[in-house]
Amino acid sequence: MQSAVMSSVTKECLSTSHVRFHPTKLAAATIRVAMTLAALAVLLLGASRPAQAQGQAVLYTFAGNPDGANPESRLTMSGSNLYGTTYGGGLGSGTVFELSPDGSGGWTETVLYNFCSESNCADGANPTYSYVTFDGQGNLYGTAYAGGANGYGVVYKLTPGQSGWTETVLYSFANSPDGANPVNGVLLDTAGNLYGTTFSGGSTGNGTVYELTSSGGKWTDKVIANISSTYSGLTMDAKGNIFGTTYRAVFKMVPNGKGGWNLSKIFTFPKAGTNPNGTPVVDGAGNVYGTTFAGGANNEGMVYKLIPGTTGWTEQVLHSFSTETSSPLAGLAIDSAGNLYGTTSVGGLHGDGTVFELAPSSNGGYSYKTLQAFTGDDGNKAYSSMILAGGYLYGTTYKGGLPGDGVVFAVNPNPTVTTTTLTCSPNPSNQGETVTFTATVTPAPPDGELITFEMIGQAPLSGGKAVFQTSTLPVGKTKVRAIYFGDLNLLSSRSVWHYEVVN
Repeated sequence: MQSAVMSSVTKECLSTSHVRFHPTKLAAATIRVAMTLAALAVLLLGASRPAQAQGQAVLYTFAGNPDGANPESRLTMSGSNLYGTTYGGGLGSGTVFELSPDGSGGWTETVLYNFCSESNCADGANPTYSYVTFDGQGNLYGTAYAGGANGYGVVYKLTPGQSGWTETVLYSFANSPDGANPVNGVLLDTAGNLYGTTFSGGSTGNGTVYELTSSGGKWTDKVIANISSTYSGLTMDAKGNIFGTTYRAVFKMVPNGKGGWNLSKIFTFPKAGTNPNGTPVVDGAGNVYGTTFAGGANNEGMVYKLIPGTTGWTEQVLHSFSTETSSPLAGLAIDSAGNLYGTTSVGGLHGDGTVFELAPSSNGGYSYKTLQAFTGDDGNKAYSSMILAGGYLYGTTYKGGLPGDGVVFAVNPNPTVTTTTLTCSPNPSNQGETVTFTATVTPAPPDGELITFEMIGQAPLSGGKAVFQTSTLPVGKTKVRAIYFGDLNLLSSRSVWHYEVVN
C-alpha cells in the first residue's frame, strides 16, 4: 500500500504544465523554514502580487521631486540611454530626463533640465506628450505646453556641456496668428528645420501645424496649416511628406517645391468625435497606421490602416476595442515584419490599461493579443507611443508605480516559454522529518530569481534549480506546487500540484 502511494505521488511530482503568471524577483539563501503554514500563507499572499509581469519590467519609477512626475512622452533612445520628459515634478513644472543602464541590471535617472527654472517660467512649463529629438551634434529639441515669453508655450533646445545641459528657447508662441500650446515634440528634417503642432491658437483658435527655420542664429515661425488639433504629433515619410491628424481626419502635407506645402485630408472618419489622438506611423509601402480614442464597432476606439491607391485612400479597421480594453490614446510602433504594437489607456485585467500586439495574418487581417495588462504597481495610463529597439518595446505611463507618479517600462513581445518541474524527497515522510522540495526551470533563469513553493515557502534559483526544505509539515497530505514568476525574457510556468504525505 505504501509503495502504491509513493508511486502515485512521485508521478504527480514530476509532471509539468505551462501557464502565465505575474513575476517577482527576490534573492535569498536556500531556505530552511520552521513556521506554521498559516503564517506562510500570509507571507505568500503578499508575494503573489508582484510589481511587474512576465515579459515586462519597470525600468524606473518616478517620485515627483526631484526626478519628475507623470511622464507622458514617447521615449527617444540614443546609444543605450533613454530620454524623455515628465509633465510635472522636478521644480514643479516638468523635467527632461535621461535613463542610463547602471551595469548591474538597473537604470539610473538623471534630470537634464527642470522647467520653470527662470522667473515667470520664461523657459517653458509642462511638456505635454513631448518627446525629445536629437540633432547630429547631440543637442535635444522639444516643446513645452505653457510658459515662455507670452505664456503660450515654447520650442526649446538643450545643449550638452561640461557643467550640464543648457536650455535655449528657440521660439515663444503668442497664440495668434502663430498658435498656442505646442504638444508632442518636433520633427527635424535634413535641412535643420523643425515641425510641430499646437493644440490651440492660430487663425481659427483650434491649433496649427508650424515650421521653424533658422537663419543667422534666429528662429522664425511660419504656420503651414490651421487645423482642428488633437494631442497627436507629426510623422514624416522618406519623401519628406508630413502626416498628422485632426479630431476627425488624417491629413498629408506635401512640399510644393516653392517653400510651401500642399495640405489634403486623405481620410475623414465617418463618426464625429472619433478623435485619432495617436500620432500616425507610415510603413515602407506608404500605408498609414494609427489609433482612435473612440469610434470603431463598439465606439471604444480602434486601430486603422489607410492604404493609398490610384483613386484615393482606403481604410481598413484592423481592430475594434471593447469595454474590456479600450480608449487608446497613444500611437503605434511597427516592426520589420509588419507587427503593430500599442497601448490602451484603460481596461485589461486590472483596469489600468494594456500593451497589445496586432500581427498580420495570411488572409489579410490581423490577429490581436494582449502582451501585458498593467497592474498599477507596474504602470497605469500609457498615453504616448512606445518605441521598438533591440527587440524590446519601451514606453512610459502617466501614473502607477510607487508612489504613483508614473514609470518607464520595457516589454518583450517574444519572451521564451519555460517549463517548471517539482521533485520531493522523501515521500512519504514521517512527522518531523526534513523534506526537500526541488524545483527546476528550463531554460535556466538568472540566479536569484524566486520560486514560490505554494503554499509553504520560497527559495531563489541557482543554475535553474531552487531548493526548499522544511520539517514542519503536518500529518496527512500537503498540497504543493512550484511557480516560476518569469521576467522580461522568460515566461512564467508552474508545476502540477504535488501531494506530500506525512505519516
